[in-house]
Amino acid sequence: MHPESLMMSYGYKPEWSEGAVKCPIFQTSTFVFKSAQEGKEFFELAYGKRERNVGEQPGLIYSRLNNPDLQILEERLSLWDQAEECCVFESGMSAISTVFLEFLRPGDALLYSMPVYGGTDHFINKVLPEYGIKGIGFTENETEDELLAKAKGHQVKMVYVESPANPTNSLFDLELCSKVAKQLGDKESPAQLVVDNTYMGPLWQHPLQHGADLVVYSATKYIGGHSDLIAGAVLGNAKLMKRVRTLRTFLGNMAGPWTGWLLMRSLETLKVRMTQQAENARNVADFLKAHPKVEKVYFLGHLQEGDPQYDIYKKQLSCAGAMVSFDIKGGEKEAFGFLDNLKLFKLAVSLGSTESLAQHPATMTHSDVSDADRKMLGISEKLVRLSIGVEHYEDLVADVSQALEQV
Repeated sequence: MHPESLMMSYGYKPEWSEGAVKCPIFQTSTFVFKSAQEGKEFFELAYGKRERNVGEQPGLIYSRLNNPDLQILEERLSLWDQAEECCVFESGMSAISTVFLEFLRPGDALLYSMPVYGGTDHFINKVLPEYGIKGIGFTENETEDELLAKAKGHQVKMVYVESPANPTNSLFDLELCSKVAKQLGDKESPAQLVVDNTYMGPLWQHPLQHGADLVVYSATKYIGGHSDLIAGAVLGNAKLMKRVRTLRTFLGNMAGPWTGWLLMRSLETLKVRMTQQAENARNVADFLKAHPKVEKVYFLGHLQEGDPQYDIYKKQLSCAGAMVSFDIKGGEKEAFGFLDNLKLFKLAVSLGSTESLAQHPATMTHSDVSDADRKMLGISEKLVRLSIGVEHYEDLVADVSQALEQV
């Protein structure tokens, strides 16, 4: 069956919980063993002291290791990306930072796409250097030879890509990045391609099918989709995910059962929400493109044949998504004037929720990015980012229109 059908029941049987049609919230810290021998066997498996027997499932021990809500959620979330395993975290940044800390060591380097989310940029350029790890940035137009030249002389152990990029919607060729990653690292410790797929959610792009080793999400965004939780996720093959899961256990940054339950609820409506958001986004983007006070619109649905970005879009994505950025004519004053006059859109950071949001990347989400990088990447004072929700598109267009008229 299709993932949207399996989201209602996969991994859960009502008879396990007195016939409850929905998985209950298992709000418990620990679980009772039937016998001391069972406890021993559960721990042996949990700590990798033996291989899993045929048909054996990991036993419930302690909610820092496993919990029914998280386990069922992770099984369902894996379906969209066709991943072998998934780990859910307390936030998107905890998912990303755990991957960095597991696969990078002092003396290593990582190639990373630019721009990335502001929090990721901070971790790469402010936190990792404290551990002797160097970040080397690259942009969407750089070739395989140029990337390899940047890596030369460095012990590159990871290629980290955010595509589409926040907030410019720039696309990166994941197959090219995978090809580069395979030529870096060493035989015992090859470089991993890690892709932040938050902008597309698990619906519109599947990086594991284009050469990624791991995919990360801020599950706060489209997966959660209601602006009422914070969470992250990492997905990939069982071998790599075992390392991610082990470090998660000892960092203790897994999501709790309440968050897991909320995310299961959200997965049931993921496709209908994202489908409506994408339809609304096209209408808003088309309106902006034709408006005399708008200088440029950054929307994947406007890419044209002949543009290298269009070729990547057709190869990797099934939809243009619901994120729209644009340059307003003028600068910060005009951008702020637009933002302050919105009525239906909410002036707030984050994205992917049912309500439409608007923000100013240069002074908000990406304010910690260096001035030189912001200038190079086009994250200017005139750039506004919109996250389109599920409202009626005519009302969204009307709100954008009246706010522009006030500028």
